[in-house]
Amino acid sequence: MASFPDISPTYGMRKRSKPKVRVSSLGDGYEFRALYGLPFSQDPKVYDLTFNVSEADSDIIEAFLETRVADQASFTFTPPGERLTKTGSYSQSGTVITITVTSHTLLKGDSIVIDFTTGSSTDGTYSVTSVTDTDTFTVTASSSATNSGLCTFTKLGTGTYVCDSWTKTIPYNNRAIINCSFREVFEP
Repeated sequence: MASFPDISPTYGMRKRSKPKVRVSSLGDGYEFRALYGLPFSQDPKVYDLTFNVSEADSDIIEAFLETRVADQASFTFTPPGERLTKTGSYSQSGTVITITVTSHTLLKGDSIVIDFTTGSSTDGTYSVTSVTDTDTFTVTASSSATNSGLCTFTKLGTGTYVCDSWTKTIPYNNRAIINCSFREVFEP
């Protein structure tokens, strides 16, 4: 899968959410609301982005988006400000690694990159196995060990997106503005 070029949008982007909810209206104004779909795909995001860049960079963006239309493929993109990095402590017993970080904001199934700064656990990409509370979560290691120390985790916020349309404006020589919407999609 292709990754969007390393060109950052300008500030002022808009992020929209539209959770997938089914509503059944009952008598006297009551209603029953239920999320539907798989848990990780119930709240797709749409980012309205503006790239105020050089003409050369705008050509790179436009060529990338045109190629995605031609091959009908999605691409990976990390929206600005969606990356989360926090430091805390951990303890490993067997293959279970328990990490304590104040207000970690993670959910079960989130993919994170962990750097174990002390101790002997293996750095790498992990999936959150369980969330105990707002300060504690667990991941599963590939090998058994008993140790503890400090760690830093990063949730990249990278998702899979498609771009249905975009506009390109050339306000003056060697500058261009591209406005586009990236819609999050969920694929196997």
